[in-house]
Amino acid sequence: MCFMSSAAARLRPETALLLLILAAGALSAQTPPQEEPPTFRSTAALVSVDVLVTLDGSPVTGLRAEDFIVREDGVPKPVESFSHTAAPLQVLLLLDVSGSMGRMLRQAAETGTQALAQLSPQDEVAVFFFARRARLHQELTPEKQLAARALREAAVESGLGAGTSLNDALLQAAAYLEKLPPFSGRRALIVLTDNGGMHYQLPDETVIRALSRVNAVVNAIVPENVRPPELPRGADVNPDFTPANIFRISEATGGEVMRARDAGRRLHELIERIRSRYNLTIRPSPAPPGSFRSLSVGLARPPQEARRYQIRSRSGYYIPEDDRP
Repeated sequence: MCFMSSAAARLRPETALLLLILAAGALSAQTPPQEEPPTFRSTAALVSVDVLVTLDGSPVTGLRAEDFIVREDGVPKPVESFSHTAAPLQVLLLLDVSGSMGRMLRQAAETGTQALAQLSPQDEVAVFFFARRARLHQELTPEKQLAARALREAAVESGLGAGTSLNDALLQAAAYLEKLPPFSGRRALIVLTDNGGMHYQLPDETVIRALSRVNAVVNAIVPENVRPPELPRGADVNPDFTPANIFRISEATGGEVMRARDAGRRLHELIERIRSRYNLTIRPSPAPPGSFRSLSVGLARPPQEARRYQIRSRSGYYIPEDDRP
C-alpha cells in the first residue's frame, strides 16, 4: 500500500506521475542488474604431442615425462602434462568403400570386434565411410560393438559415388572433431584405403592444418603393394590436381602407415600400437596467427643410445588464426 503526503496529493496529476517515475528509476539504479553467464574464450590452449617410441619395431613402454625432450623451433619446451595408456582416446575409423576395397574391408570386419576390444571402456569410436563423398556412419560412442557392426556394413556400402576423395574425408573428420566439446585425451584416425584418386584444389597442407587444430594423429592401413605417389612434373601439370598421399599426411601428424596382406591382423596391431603411445602437452609460444611452429621429440639419452629408438610425433603445429571458443 502506498501513502501520499497531503502536499503530494495537492500536486497536479502530471507532476505527481513524473515524481513517481523518477523515484522508480532511482530504486532500479540501486538494484544490481542480473548478470549474464560469462563467455570464456581459450587463447592459450595446450598443444598435444602424441608420441610413439619403438625399438626394433616394437613399442617401448614404461617411459616417464623426464625421459622426453620436446623442442619447438629447436628450443626445449617444458612438458605441461604427461600420460600414457590411461589417457582417454577418441578413435575415428575412416573406411574407403570404393570398389577396389572390398577384400580389405571384409578382412577388417572379421577381426573388428577383437581389435576394438583392446580399447578401454571410456574410449570412444566413430566411423566414416568415404568414396567420392564422405559420410559419418556412426557417431562417437563407447559402445565398441556399434563400430564393429559398422565395419561389417562397410563392405556392402555402395552409395557414395565412384572414385576416392581421401582429403575430403579427412577434412570432414577434422570438422567433426572441431565441433565437439574440448577433449583432454588423445585423438587418432585410422584410415583403411588403397590411396587412390586425385584431389582438386584441396592440397595436403589444408588437411594437415585442419588436423593440427584438433590434435589428431592419422594412421593408415594400405594394401601391401601401395607406395607413396610420385608428384607429377612438367610445364603442362595442373597444380590444382594432386594425387592422394596418405603417407605424407600420416608422417606430418605423427602417425604411421602399415602395409597389409591381411588387413584384419594389421588393424588389431595398429590399435595396440595406438594404445601404447605417449601424450605430452606443451604451452604454445606467442606467434602471429597462422604461423607454423616446428616440433621435434627426442629421448634424454646419450646420443649413441638414443639413435637406437624410432620416434614418431607431429612435425609441428599452427598458431590459431582466430580466437576459437
